[in-house]
Amino acid sequence: MAISIELKYATLDDLYLDAKNPRLGRHQASTSLSQEEVLDMMSDWVLDELAVSYLESGYWPHEALLVVKEKVDGEKRLVVVEGNRRLAALIYLRRAVNGEKVSQKWSSLVKSRGESDISELFNQIPYIQVDSREKIESFLGFRHVTGIKEWKPEEKARYIAHLIDDRHMTYEQVMRKIGSKTRTVRENYISYRLLLQMESELEDFSHEYAEDRFSVMYLTLKTGGVQNYLKVDILADPETAQNPVPVKHLKNLGNFALWLFGNDDKPPLFIDSRQKDDFSTILESPDAVRYLENDKRPKFDYAFQLARGDEFEIIRLIDEACDNIQISLSRVHRYTRSPELHNAVERLSVDFKALLDRFPDLRSEFQKDN
Repeated sequence: MAISIELKYATLDDLYLDAKNPRLGRHQASTSLSQEEVLDMMSDWVLDELAVSYLESGYWPHEALLVVKEKVDGEKRLVVVEGNRRLAALIYLRRAVNGEKVSQKWSSLVKSRGESDISELFNQIPYIQVDSREKIESFLGFRHVTGIKEWKPEEKARYIAHLIDDRHMTYEQVMRKIGSKTRTVRENYISYRLLLQMESELEDFSHEYAEDRFSVMYLTLKTGGVQNYLKVDILADPETAQNPVPVKHLKNLGNFALWLFGNDDKPPLFIDSRQKDDFSTILESPDAVRYLENDKRPKFDYAFQLARGDEFEIIRLIDEACDNIQISLSRVHRYTRSPELHNAVERLSVDFKALLDRFPDLRSEFQKDN
């Protein structure tokens, strides 16, 4: 994972944004993107916060960009592989300084600086040149997958899939390279392959919905109900996991994608990832699955009821009530003359009788004891 420590300096014009940057998205990242197109796609990456830091403290050598020499527009250029946000911030900042058309926030940043000369920011940019992208991969993997500069969940999984599919690495080799756990690497890989299978097999599937909710899919795929419904082997090796869902279960894959991500006409069945276990319970129930598959506007709560998932919630509520009553019994004797407490106990007795009426055997036993 070692990176050369030879520090060099370049002007802003000598450095190029990376059109292959994973953060641009799998469907956007391409060498065919122009520098202006890449910059525009990065405009909402909170670049102004970096610019404020540069104006206050300058550009420190320990923030050196990692670059490779690659062809851009037919000529060898210094392409920034690590540090594109920093480079983009400097580009916008210089445009603001030069009076070019930029947003109000950039103009305000420059005005607040007054007449101070900040030209050195654009003429002495520290960088370290690396022989190839491959030599930066270990550093990027640790920094962005398990380190402090984390990528989004879909970006992490895509990077792991790149190492396995393009670099022909095993789960264990990727684990050692990026400093993660083998299980986490495997689950990310299978989740990403599942996303690719959706895109290739499902006609009306939109990757945009999935990329925003990739983490939800990743978490649900850990549950038994989802694994069984899709017939996914979460322990599969890379070769077996190329298409995680068997062909004869592609209809289930289409249902799963619709419920999880929604489409232009329907919202997702649920949004909160904490409902993943309830979703698993639903998929384990034939009645609940039948309802989801046939209803045009299925409701998550009703499907959960069909799956008898609310049984556990009712048990929890009654257990909680019992715990509260036991706590109250230790102190209730002090307040037997309280009208408010008398009314509360009366309400409890009415509710208790109504509950017993639902269980005739328990009611008979209770009456026998009394």
